[in-house]
Amino acid sequence: MDNAVAEFLEYLSGVKNYSPHTATAYEIDVRDFLNFYTQYNGGAPFPSDLSRADTICFRAFLADRQKRGLSPKSTARALSSLRGFYKFLAKNYDIKNDAITLIASPKVPRKLSKAIDPIDVENMRDAIRETQSGAPWIAARDWSLVVLLFGCGLRISEALSLRNRDIAARPDILRIWGKGGKERLVPVLPAVWGAIEKYVAVRPFGNMPDDELFRSVRGLPMSPRMAEKVVESLRHYLQLPDYVTPHALRHTFATALLSDGADLRSLQELLGHSSLSTTQLYTRVNMAEISSIYAHAHPRSDNAD
Repeated sequence: MDNAVAEFLEYLSGVKNYSPHTATAYEIDVRDFLNFYTQYNGGAPFPSDLSRADTICFRAFLADRQKRGLSPKSTARALSSLRGFYKFLAKNYDIKNDAITLIASPKVPRKLSKAIDPIDVENMRDAIRETQSGAPWIAARDWSLVVLLFGCGLRISEALSLRNRDIAARPDILRIWGKGGKERLVPVLPAVWGAIEKYVAVRPFGNMPDDELFRSVRGLPMSPRMAEKVVESLRHYLQLPDYVTPHALRHTFATALLSDGADLRSLQELLGHSSLSTTQLYTRVNMAEISSIYAHAHPRSDNAD
């Protein structure tokens, strides 16, 4: 069974072009089911044994995860990983199981992200200057990262994957490789370039064309956790709400474009969403904001002063 799992992970990385983080998540989910099935089946299964798992078995697996306190979102992801594993087994081992297709994923309530007030983003610049006054290049790095997420709507992984060659000659359009290795083009505002150029000018290392743009204090490529901690420290320093995260910067970019009249299809392309339904969440956010403004400020509203 370990060989089948290892080949599946190689398939995810080499063929599907999934990130190491995503492939690891798939491995955790698949091994969680295999551990469950070992108890359910009365012994460690061979790949061929997986064809005999029925709907009762899969529902018992979902119930077991619920008993362990795992969230519906986590279980929905695990079921998706398991379906992917079974498709791989069918294609490469001729092991088929139709029962997995009959199991519905747990309903996951879709939370609406909140946009950050633009004035709070501006305040981040002053906060970075104050907290990093002894390290000018770190201050320049942190601000250019914030501006890049806010001004281009990038995911952390996308921003950190940029290399010096990607920004050479200051192109008007950045070529971004998003989830699943999907390519998209993102326009870059002059303010974003200004922040990046100031950072590159004072950066003490990592100046070769193939080097990652964002570097740690020790000169290594900046990790996603480091980027998250940049925004976390700013949030604590400015006493901002918990929803102020790197993803909220991306969300603010999308909400601003939608408010300015961008159509959903264009926004979907800019954000790199594979599904339009994901992009449509921003419509719900925007309408919620409009409704709130109406309720508190419109002259005909019952709540208006």
